[in-house]
Amino acid sequence: MSRIGRTPIVLPAGVTVDIKDTTVSVKGPLGSLQRDIPNENISVKTEDTKLLVLRNGEEKETRAAHGLYRALINNMVVGVSKGYSKNLIINGVGYKAVAQGDKVVLSVGYSHTVDLVPPKGIKLEVVAPTEISVKGIDKEAVGQFAASIKAVRKPEPYHGYGIRYKDETILRKEGKAAGKGK
Repeated sequence: MSRIGRTPIVLPAGVTVDIKDTTVSVKGPLGSLQRDIPNENISVKTEDTKLLVLRNGEEKETRAAHGLYRALINNMVVGVSKGYSKNLIINGVGYKAVAQGDKVVLSVGYSHTVDLVPPKGIKLEVVAPTEISVKGIDKEAVGQFAASIKAVRKPEPYHGYGIRYKDETILRKEGKAAGKGK
């Protein structure tokens, strides 16, 4: 049996779970999320302050989905209670981010600026002119939007110019060595 799948999810104070057919809804102090579980061999039940994800068969697809759905539901519980955030660093000469209302304008070496408008449920915050914070309750949406910001200007390996995650290290390459062959 999956070690991740059989681990119970502890519900923090203020978080409620509603299970109807194949839909799991989680409500907490930061908001609410819901997810459909299409696999009919995976069931979810509450037990006191714990949530159990159970599988009702031993097919390969069911065993593979068991840990997946437990992790997805746990991400929902953590999201509505604590929230998620990703920090991005902008590195380069003249590269910066400026907040304008609900959007952020990036100047990252192009002949034009790039406007970032966050989707519903995502908050953008300019911590410093070279640091952006993406916050929200849906881990998948926060990660996807942070990845789309990074894709605006991926870091290059020679100087490290571009947009990277705060905890990411860029493998640097050595530049051209002039005059070594003579």
